[in-house]
Amino acid sequence: MATQVAATSSRFRAARRLQQSLTAGLEKQVLVWIALRIPAFINSDHLTTLGFVAQLLTGVSYAMSRSDRIWLIGGIGFLALNWLGDSLDGTLARVRNQQRPRYGFYVDHILDSIGAVALLGGMALSRYMSPVVACGLLVLFLLLSIQSYLATYTLDEFRMSFWSFGPTELRLLLICGNLALFRWSWVLHHHYRLFDIGGAIGIAGMAAMLIAFTTRNIVRLYREEPIRETRSN
Repeated sequence: MATQVAATSSRFRAARRLQQSLTAGLEKQVLVWIALRIPAFINSDHLTTLGFVAQLLTGVSYAMSRSDRIWLIGGIGFLALNWLGDSLDGTLARVRNQQRPRYGFYVDHILDSIGAVALLGGMALSRYMSPVVACGLLVLFLLLSIQSYLATYTLDEFRMSFWSFGPTELRLLLICGNLALFRWSWVLHHHYRLFDIGGAIGIAGMAAMLIAFTTRNIVRLYREEPIRETRSN
């Protein structure tokens, strides 16, 4: 069994990471700075758990904001903790040279998918986003995720951002939305749902990303794998 596991691990090759978001450069410096100062008893699994639980609690905070908008401020704190755990776990592993590529890739992204369901489910239960918009965002997020994972396997490229927009930028937009809703909730709620407008823009943008990157990858794979004709005797 140990020999089989070792053979599987040796065949696995981590894909090239493509992180081209607006905040990527500064974020990397901050994360490395934090990772170098984290106590030894804290490891990447602790941070992954922190990020996952914080994302679940963000969804809870949105659902609870239906009755008390103070939960919008709580949601900002949970988003910050989600960023810390979700962004720092891989950096800590690389800084300490304790990487487990297969384990880390699988755990991170299945938890991200579950967390996205919780987050958008909470927004659907709030009074600030309609369930239809939340479902549309969730479907497109999962389709983009599937596209990214398929590209990781077939092209050896793991894309972490699309058109300079990644998870950190999304969190920043949510934080700005929470602050706006907390400050002007009565105005926004009576005239329009702020998150419905943002969600509609997000749906259009994510649909465009999905079409563009899927088309590009199909064309690239088609060119890289031409059909080889076989001659019959």
